[in-house]
Amino acid sequence: MGWTFGEGSSEFGNYTQAYSGGKAVAAIVPPMPGSQAQSAWCLYLASPDAAATAERIRTNGGEVVMGPMQVGDFGTMVIARDPGGVAFGVWQSGAHEGFEKQGEPGAYSWAEIVTREPGKADSFFPAVFPYGTRKMDSEQIDYRMFLVGGRPVLGRTGAAGDVLPPEAPSYVSVYFAVDDTDAAIERLKEHGGTVYFGPVDSPFGRFAAVGDQQGAAFGLIDLGRRVGEQPSTVDV
Repeated sequence: MGWTFGEGSSEFGNYTQAYSGGKAVAAIVPPMPGSQAQSAWCLYLASPDAAATAERIRTNGGEVVMGPMQVGDFGTMVIARDPGGVAFGVWQSGAHEGFEKQGEPGAYSWAEIVTREPGKADSFFPAVFPYGTRKMDSEQIDYRMFLVGGRPVLGRTGAAGDVLPPEAPSYVSVYFAVDDTDAAIERLKEHGGTVYFGPVDSPFGRFAAVGDQQGAAFGLIDLGRRVGEQPSTVDV
């Protein structure tokens, strides 16, 4: 990815910021002491009031795993799961607002919920966040998009069949943009990563589902290489 890293902050659990071209694009942190959880990326969804969002999570059948917790003057965090077990974060920004660039090589591009229980995600997320919803106008593809102000911000795909192995939980797949998916995959394999799917061309870019050497799954996508027409969508 070409990232550089700041110094880890022991005060905040050795949280370490990642930068692309000097702009904040991600962060890494060790697991909590005693945790046996699989290494994974956590997407934080913005909220103007983390405590109110946590209450809506509970009211709509989700689980608040941690928080709301004040993190210095950086902001307030919540870790939660939807009713289908999909883990995600909530962030009420203070001094730290989040991504300093998006949609460029080396930075966050897109995320989608991959879930065995799409119906639960479809009712939960628009109830907790101010989302409009559209779906692909197709009987074969079970894919929805959540929108803010008419702009797609998060996808949801059903994990029917063999999309997920039996031992894998439903999760949020985070995509990072690259300038060449195939070249990025070669670098990934050289450093011990795994390719789970792809690369394949699509109307949204050439993408692949991959994992790092510790098993954290994510996506790579070249937004400049788009093949085919984007599918039509309809409001839900």
